[in-house]
Amino acid sequence: MSSELTHFDAAGNAHMVDVSAKAETVRRAVATGSIRMQPATLAMIMSGSAKKGDVLGVARIAAIQGAKRTSDLIPLCHPIPLTRVAVEFSVNEPENRVHCTVTAETVGRTGVEMEALTAVNVGLLTIYDMCKAVDRGMCIESVGLLEKEGGKSGHWKASV
Repeated sequence: MSSELTHFDAAGNAHMVDVSAKAETVRRAVATGSIRMQPATLAMIMSGSAKKGDVLGVARIAAIQGAKRTSDLIPLCHPIPLTRVAVEFSVNEPENRVHCTVTAETVGRTGVEMEALTAVNVGLLTIYDMCKAVDRGMCIESVGLLEKEGGKSGHWKASV
C-alpha cells in the first residue's frame, strides 16, 4: 500500500490528480453497506406499504444517480463516464437490516471506487429519508469497498 497521498502536491496543497498519462482500462468497484431499523419499519418496506411508495425502488434510482453525481459531491474526484451501475438490495430479517451492494464500472484512466461508495451511501440515505417519519433511529452501518479491478494497481479484494 502506498503511503503517499496523491491529492496533495509537493508543497502540501490539495489538487486534482493528473491521470492523463494513465492507460484506459476497464475498471470495476463493488461497495456495500447496510441500514439497521425497527422490525416494523422493515416489515413496512417489505410489504410496500410506506406512504412515500416503493422504498427500495426509489433508493435504487437514487443510488444510480448518486454514482453519476459523485464528482459534484467529492471535490477532487474526476467526473468519469460510467458504463454500468448495478444496485442490489437484500433484506436480513433477523438483524432488521437492508443491505445495499453497488457495482460501478467504467473504461477510463481512474477508478470507480468513489462512485460505488457514494451510490451505497445515497441509496441507504434514501431509505432513511423515506422511512424517517416512522423510525428516526435507523442507523447506516458498515459502508465499505469490497473489491476493485483495473488500472495499474490491478485487483484488490477486502479481506473480510
